Amino acid sequence: MQRSTSQKRPWLAALLGALVTGFGHLYLRRWRRAVGWLAVLFAVSYVFVEPAAIEALAAGGPVDPLSIAPTLLVGGASVVDAYVLARAQNALTRTSGAAESAKNPGEPIDSCPNCGREVDPALDFCHWCSADLPGGAEARSRGGEPERSER
Repeated sequence: MQRSTSQKRPWLAALLGALVTGFGHLYLRRWRRAVGWLAVLFAVSYVFVEPAAIEALAAGGPVDPLSIAPTLLVGGASVVDAYVLARAQNALTRTSGAAESAKNPGEPIDSCPNCGREVDPALDFCHWCSADLPGGAEARSRGGEPERSER
């Protein structure tokens, strides 16, 4: 039986990463990477940003953007990394799902090789993303090619 895997939304990972550094990676279940980005953020802030700028930022006062630029660069890199990581994870899930369904062509599949969501075995397409499922519903039930109806 094929295990159903969920697709992650790259825009959501980027949005969460933009709100708080590392949250996009937590959404992707990349715990060490999230902690790593947070550690890099604190290290860069400690080494390159003036304590007065951090205090003014925490107090909600006006801050020169150039004084906190290193922190913003690390945060931006974290957002880009979360987005790219989510896209790569989705591509890997799609290719592994398609390879798994190609290994067992006569066996009904329980998840779409395109989007990874669960599908109804009676349908010959994914009702989530409308991708064609390999073999079609009749082929899966009989183990052969579907018959064509004459009109």
